[in-house]
Amino acid sequence: MNDLGPNWHPDFGTIYTWYAMDKNGKISMMTNNNWGNIPRSLLCAKNIEEQLGYINEYVWEESNIYNNYTINKNGEFVLDMYCFWFNKGLNKNDVYKKMLEDYKNRGVYSESNIPINKGFYIYEAIDGYKEGDDYPVGYDGPTKMGDYFRFLQPTVYGSIEDFPKELRGLIAVSKTVDFTVDRLLDNNLINTYFPEVYK
Repeated sequence: MNDLGPNWHPDFGTIYTWYAMDKNGKISMMTNNNWGNIPRSLLCAKNIEEQLGYINEYVWEESNIYNNYTINKNGEFVLDMYCFWFNKGLNKNDVYKKMLEDYKNRGVYSESNIPINKGFYIYEAIDGYKEGDDYPVGYDGPTKMGDYFRFLQPTVYGSIEDFPKELRGLIAVSKTVDFTVDRLLDNNLINTYFPEVYK
């Protein structure tokens, strides 16, 4: 068993999505793709796996508990980097067109909807069965499995105010990270980047 909690460690099998706020109050959806660490500040929260389910249902407008917010920022998205593994043979323009098409076809359920209408960044962890299978296309420098790279950027920003008060304590907070500048987050430093949750 490797349930979410203080003793959890990344492993192949389950992908978790968590949320973070940078030093300027901007929000990002963080997808761990099996190998990305999750801040201990979140892992120590009571019933964290269930709680992350609640916040994700809310963001994807599927919640039966919290009023589904349909605040549409009506922005656009900017593709920064993308994973090599799932986009082999595609260039950046191809990936952008694929994301646009997905938004047209799936609307609220597409990844692009998160920056367009929620105003959140998306960071994804580097995936793979083994080191070197995957890397963020567009990044010059060493990376490893689990490092989080900036995938999509919003043009109109969401904020902590877009979450119900009951869910805000599930957002990891940084006093050093700037999502507008920091394109890659070292997986080994997740607890340093995000030492606390929103209070």
